[in-house]
Amino acid sequence: MTTLADLLPRRSSPAGPLVTFYDDATGERVELSGVTTANWVAKTANFLVDELDAEPGTRVRIGLPTHWLRPVWLLSAWAVGAVVTDHGAHVGVSGPELEADEPVRLAASLRPLGARFAEPPAGFLDVGAEVPSHGDVFVPLDPPRPDTAALELDGSAWTHGQWLEACEPDPRRLVVEAADLQDDARRLVSALRGDGSLVLVVNAGADTLDRVAAQERGIRP
Repeated sequence: MTTLADLLPRRSSPAGPLVTFYDDATGERVELSGVTTANWVAKTANFLVDELDAEPGTRVRIGLPTHWLRPVWLLSAWAVGAVVTDHGAHVGVSGPELEADEPVRLAASLRPLGARFAEPPAGFLDVGAEVPSHGDVFVPLDPPRPDTAALELDGSAWTHGQWLEACEPDPRRLVVEAADLQDDARRLVSALRGDGSLVLVVNAGADTLDRVAAQERGIRP
């Protein structure tokens, strides 16, 4: 294992859950197995390369909240060798609030199952309309290396190899609340390294978190 792009294909139980998402405000529950996650990652990576000409070094700002799409976009960016950053990006990915000013602007509706916007967002490419038609297998022409830049957030930078070292393997099924992008990236990589999984719960109080933890047979850190 040398890069972040190697983590998902080497998961020992690809059919088991990797990311489960709960939104207590809407009642939504989405569960992605390793296989399903890999499918979304491949489609998104192919979209980045085929439609946006992404390549190693392309800078992508992921302006999505804690949501099942956040791990998908992190893994997709790393698969193509792109740098996930909070400044100076060429590609900006927004949620339904449509907050992005990068040269290439994408937006995700965050509707169930990754559905497109009911009305196309003016000035943005609709992730839900653009991504699903792309291929289910991604083969990079220029795969990332351990020294390829992976993250530039909050004034700090990490390569693929450095971020792997920074994230300890975690075999647990963690039930966690919303966090910033860097924390979510750390949780994701730790879970992948340790064959663990994540249950992301948003818009919920302590009682709901306890209930979800019991229901999902997970633990709250």
